[in-house]
Amino acid sequence: MLPVTYQTAVQPDWVDYNGHLRDAYYLLICSFATDGLMDLIGLDEAGRARTGHTLYTLECHLNFLAEVKLGVEVQVRTQLLGHDRKRLHIHHLIERCDDGQIVAESEQMLMNIDTASGRSAPFDEQVAQQVQLLAMAQLHAPQSVNVGRVIGLPAT
Repeated sequence: MLPVTYQTAVQPDWVDYNGHLRDAYYLLICSFATDGLMDLIGLDEAGRARTGHTLYTLECHLNFLAEVKLGVEVQVRTQLLGHDRKRLHIHHLIERCDDGQIVAESEQMLMNIDTASGRSAPFDEQVAQQVQLLAMAQLHAPQSVNVGRVIGLPAT
């Protein structure tokens, strides 16, 4: 089972004129889930202070799969799809807490950044070990059909 990296209820100011979660707030929820992932791998507040590192999002692809209404409780499960010495390729699944329906998915590429230089840097050894442990724990987790999708119209 993928770890839950964030959980929240849909807030009143997140709902649009159609009565459902605004598209931008799906990404906000994923952003908070990335913070949860950072906590898991040792880049929480103490880890960021110790290493001088943080994560930046380089790219993201968001798939909207179902609408979510005001007050609905959602959670995010995060899968580590791949990694190297500086980057994490991840996938966030946003699901309703009541019935487990997946309402959105976001595939992202994250970069480890040295905050003093503002440039990419290899993961700290302790963080790299946690990333490797997470990768091993998720080694056989199935990937969503939405991973690797490309936006485009069919050729005519």
